[in-house]
Formats: sequence, structure tokens, C-alpha cells
Amino acid sequence: MRTVSVIGFDGALASAITGIIDLFRLAGVTWARINDVPPEPEFTTRLLTDGGKPCRCNNGITLLADGDWRDYPAGNPQADLVIVPTIGAPIDRVLAANSGLIDWLGGFREAATGQVRVASNCTGAFLLAEAGLLDGRQATTHWGFSNQFRQRFPGVDLQPSKLITVDGHVACAGGGMAWWDLGVYLVERFAGARVARELAKAFVIDAGRTSQAPYGALQARRYHSDAAILKLQDWLDANYAEPVTLQKLAELAGLTERSLIRRFKAATGDTPTGYLQVLRIEAARQHLENSRAAVEEVTRMVGYEDVSSFSRLFRKHTGLAPGVYRARFGR
Repeated sequence: MRTVSVIGFDGALASAITGIIDLFRLAGVTWARINDVPPEPEFTTRLLTDGGKPCRCNNGITLLADGDWRDYPAGNPQADLVIVPTIGAPIDRVLAANSGLIDWLGGFREAATGQVRVASNCTGAFLLAEAGLLDGRQATTHWGFSNQFRQRFPGVDLQPSKLITVDGHVACAGGGMAWWDLGVYLVERFAGARVARELAKAFVIDAGRTSQAPYGALQARRYHSDAAILKLQDWLDANYAEPVTLQKLAELAGLTERSLIRRFKAATGDTPTGYLQVLRIEAARQHLENSRAAVEEVTRMVGYEDVSSFSRLFRKHTGLAPGVYRARFGR
């Protein structure tokens, strides 16, 4: 059987540890029990901590460890897979308190790329990035911490809309409960598609999700100090449904079009046109969640005319068609 080592540390999210352990432990087991056939376990797991000491999670639960990660060098073939869970406590505090773990994770930088060897969930990606594992690689993290991540790790190709990224031997999952999706994905990689499908059915997991964009928000794009751009964002918030041109935005900001694009992207991570699209899509999501307006009406309400074009754009940003989004999130 393959061995999965889950890393524990003070301030981790308990469910991201115990949940992923449950998934791996029950791969090949729960579905067999449901169908009254002999179980065929696929994985063993172990919880590794600093010194093998218990770790106190962010919710106050203390978890007992199976061992010390120092006893398992990064290149040791005994560890098929290492998983870093969500940071539940303040991120800077956890990073500062785990320099030894970060150094140990850094040993995976030279791991062979034929199979995923290291994975993180949610804000656990901050630990991988701090260890240098994500330099020049695609990665994802919780959408709400994407700006903080970009500022701290500019050398990482962050894809905050993606639910899972895989680049070489490193995988990352998005926010919160994305460890479900990460676990099913990794089970498929290591144990095959049939075992993964059966696991998803047994745990009632929607294994078809690919994006965390439906859960994102615009607030993170305001975490900057460029007053001119913040003023322009205020204007766009109030006038997103009107026809808007780059020339008009530049005039409002008192900048040339080239300077506007440069400063807007530096402040928000997006172009003015891209930000306007996100703003309109966010407004459309609110209408779909809270009103009974037809999709055609919602299209016009947020500044678009062509329903087909709007639907394609909505799917691009959220991963869902407008009707499917309403069915999933509407009141």
C-alpha cells in the first residue's frame, strides 16, 4: 500500500488533516462495505509533526502524532506523498513558528517529477511557497488570500480561480474544503480512476468541480493604497452597467491610457477591462442568487446585450452556466 504523510502543526485546520486522512484510509474500503464485498485498502497514513509532539489545531482540538517529519528525509522513498494542510491561524505567525518544517519541505525541490510528491490545501500553499517549492510553478490557494500570496511570492504563477493545480511533482488545492477535491484527485493519480469514482460516490463528493471562482469576491482587489485607482474602482462600482471605454476611465483618473493600465494592474492584479468584467459578473451572480429575473434580463442589467456572449463570459469566470449557478446558489 502507498503511504501518505500528512503534516501537522499548531494552528492547522483540524478538518483539513482528519478529513484528508479519512479519504485516503477509506479509499477502496467504504464503497466495498456499501456493496458488501471485501475491502481493499489502498493507502496507509501517518500524521507527522515537529518532534512527534501533539499539534493543537486552530479550533482547539489536539491531535496525536504518529511520528516526526525529521525522521523521513525529503528524498526518502518511504513517503509516497506528503500533504500540507490549511493554515487556520494567522499565516505570518505560523510561517514564523515553522522554520524547521519549511527547511524540511525545501528538500522536495529536487524531487523527481514523474508523480505528485507534495501537495497543499488552501493556505497550506504559503508553507510550500516559503520553502521555494512553488518558484516558477503554477499554484493555487484560498481566493481570499490571493493578493497576500502574490505580494509575498511574486515568483509563483498563482491561479486563484483554479480549484487544483498540478505542476511537476507539486499539487495545490484552493480554499476551504477543497481538500475533498484534492484527495479524490490524488487517489485517482495513485490508485486509479475506478477507486476515485467509488470514493467520490461513497463520500457524496461532486468530483467534477474544477474552479473555486464561484466562491470568490471582489474585496481582495481593493487591498492596495493607490488612491487614484481606488477612486476609479468606486466609480466603476456605481456605473458598471453603463458603456465604459478605456479612454473614459483614463480621463476620470487623470492618467494616460498606458499609465492607467500599468497602475491598475499593479494595484489590483487585473486590467481595467478585466476588472470591469469581474465587477459585472459579480453583479450578475448577486441577481442570480437573490432574484427571479430571467437570464436575458440579468444580462441587460449588468451591461451586456448578447445573452450568448454573456453566458460564455459567466462560465469562464465562474466555471458554471448562469442557469446552473442559480440552481446551485439561488435562494
